Amino acid sequence: MRINSLLLNNFRNYTDERVEFSPLTNIIYGNNAQGKTNLLEAVYMFTQGRSYRTSSDRELIMFGSEFASVKSDFSSLSRDFSAVIRISRDAKKKITVNNVSVSKLSMLMSYFNAVIFSPEDLELVKGSPGRRRRFIDGAISQLYPNYLAALIDYYKILKQKNMLLKDLKIKHIHSDTVLSVWNSQLAEKGTVIRRYRSEFFEGISPFVTEIHGNISGEDMKIEYRPNCDGDILERLENNQSREIENGAALYGIHRDDAEFMINGRSAGIYASQGQQRTAVLSLKLAQTEYIENLKDEYPVLLLDDIMSELDTSRRAYLSGSIGNKQVLITCTDADLVKVESDTRILSVDNGRVTVEK
Repeated sequence: MRINSLLLNNFRNYTDERVEFSPLTNIIYGNNAQGKTNLLEAVYMFTQGRSYRTSSDRELIMFGSEFASVKSDFSSLSRDFSAVIRISRDAKKKITVNNVSVSKLSMLMSYFNAVIFSPEDLELVKGSPGRRRRFIDGAISQLYPNYLAALIDYYKILKQKNMLLKDLKIKHIHSDTVLSVWNSQLAEKGTVIRRYRSEFFEGISPFVTEIHGNISGEDMKIEYRPNCDGDILERLENNQSREIENGAALYGIHRDDAEFMINGRSAGIYASQGQQRTAVLSLKLAQTEYIENLKDEYPVLLLDDIMSELDTSRRAYLSGSIGNKQVLITCTDADLVKVESDTRILSVDNGRVTVEK
């Protein structure tokens, strides 16, 4: 899979800019706050129809403008696509692929795959469970539309259940038939979601272990930690009183987690900064291999200012592992990246992109 070009209109700090990419390595460099990350953000939007940096689409619109649009021409195996995402301050977001309107985000995700590695991802090892769940959900959603649909339904139901639990707590009511209805629906959706998550970890774990071993010589595993191991509905029904007492849903897939294990010990507790970086690097590279194993082609790899976070040996490993993929790398110093003859170098200055090589 590769992205061929990107056209930005009133997107972040880009007024009207077209960028063409090499099918292999692309180095995007410049000073901070010039728009390098905005380019990767625009590319990644075609995996999920939204930004990975903000939950508000309005933040993507240039100040003083009423709309923003991003157009991407990309290729997948033997097919070519042209997709457009248009965001307006006073209207619903519009997405088209090959001039056909896309009404559901799950439809968009079936066209384009990308993996992003940014400095914020270094929090995956020792950060909050919510941070890890967002990674898991994003990784699975762009591969399986049914997973995203189940996830959206689950959180709609969960919102209703939490509203009821708060009301029951105020009224000092310890059981409720409506609560059982919500529990049944949550268990149904949660069982589907848990199955997808289990399969994802089963599929990606061998790649994580192999890549991490090649980089560091250490044994690493990433393990799924479901909040409910057995029958989800039984767990929810048996804990109704406790959830009412707390006024919130305490059990379910929204409390799932994952754990990095290095040499049999929890990386979240014992890993050094260097080990954390290696663990996340291994995870992201494993994600590209996992997608290739499923789809017979690599996703586009987006590396956002990550080279400065890695030491010399890890930069060398990363550089050696991306030669067969299309990669977009942002950095403040192009010398941090090994430049091959077919590498494209793009400089960014205040929302303007110049091809230097």
